[in-house]
Amino acid sequence: QVQLVESGGGLVQPGGSLRLSCAASGSIFRFYGMGWYRQAPGRQRELVATISPSGITNYADSVKGRFTISRDNAKATADLQMNSLKPEDTAVYYCNAYLVLTDRKDYWGQGTQVTVSS
Repeated sequence: QVQLVESGGGLVQPGGSLRLSCAASGSIFRFYGMGWYRQAPGRQRELVATISPSGITNYADSVKGRFTISRDNAKATADLQMNSLKPEDTAVYYCNAYLVLTDRKDYWGQGTQVTVSS
């Protein structure tokens, strides 16, 4: 079991930057893959970026070159640096932790709002 708490959302102008952070507790962080997902009004939740326990990253095409996911196993945190933000990045962003053993277990944070608007 792992608990996740996101922080760092807010309002930013187009072209600006934000850094989201996810703090994990309750289990051995380094065994978990971490990810960020987002959900805009009227749309399904979609993957933004993931980072495996070994540090392999994966990004949605829409954010490649603009967003960077990272993790700090000592601090049990996973961050999402978002640059060159666009209005279409506006969404609630959710932190995800996943553990793959015999099956996959997913854990979610409560979400943090990111609004990109002038």
